[in-house]
Amino acid sequence: MKARLELRFARGHGGDTRLAVTEQQPPWRVLRAFPIEDGGALAHLQNVSGGVLAGDQLEMEIHVAAGAIAQVTTTGATRLYRHRAGAEDSSQQTRIHVGAEACLEYLPDMTIPFAGARHQQSTSVYLAPGANFLWWEVLAPGRQAMGERFAFDHLRIANEIRTAERPLLQEKILLEPARRRMESEARMGPYTHAASFYAIRCGEPAARWLELEEELNRSCAEFSKAGHIIGGSSALAADGIAVRALSDSALPLPRLLAHVWRISKRFLTGRDAILPRKVY
Repeated sequence: MKARLELRFARGHGGDTRLAVTEQQPPWRVLRAFPIEDGGALAHLQNVSGGVLAGDQLEMEIHVAAGAIAQVTTTGATRLYRHRAGAEDSSQQTRIHVGAEACLEYLPDMTIPFAGARHQQSTSVYLAPGANFLWWEVLAPGRQAMGERFAFDHLRIANEIRTAERPLLQEKILLEPARRRMESEARMGPYTHAASFYAIRCGEPAARWLELEEELNRSCAEFSKAGHIIGGSSALAADGIAVRALSDSALPLPRLLAHVWRISKRFLTGRDAILPRKVY
């Protein structure tokens, strides 16, 4: 399938954020937005086919207008199904625009590549002056209950976050377990699950990011003491911070991500983080 989804968040006359779904093609589906306590709007992304099939080419755009507050999550894990002979790689392209003094929290559930999956995904984020952006991603090794562990063919990931002045983050990842062992110390080592978290606010002084980096590193160290998980944070060259974590199961990562997200949300906006309400 070739499918496109476009979501636009903007402040209404009463000051609360409203959602307009301006384009929606199957298998994408967004039913409605739910109000959240800080005046924002929460949208749930749903793939009605149950996952990403071989050859699927999915596109999504999220626009958050100046001053709006938005939270976007999924209704469940993103399942990348086995490649089918003769089909192209599946792909998902996400483009995000966050306006001046707006806030977007992009909090999807984990990605699970099935055995034989071949997938490409790219995420491009553009931030206006004063924009706030919080984003996490979690990658599983496969369907462990089915005995799959790094049995996918390949997974390509490209991420970019930028302002009008400069790029803040650029990364390209290629995972090919059959050619380059994921168990290598240079990659996953003894761990199976990987998570990334990013917190960005355009125009924040560099010294403040170093304060947040120190606080998040203390938090990651506390989580690491119990074993099963390791993580750390690093300030970007400007306007943001990144956190990386590895775990030997899916269980510890949501707690760590929620913790660093709460600290970062308070740091960026002065408001409490509100876990997204799930709809199934």
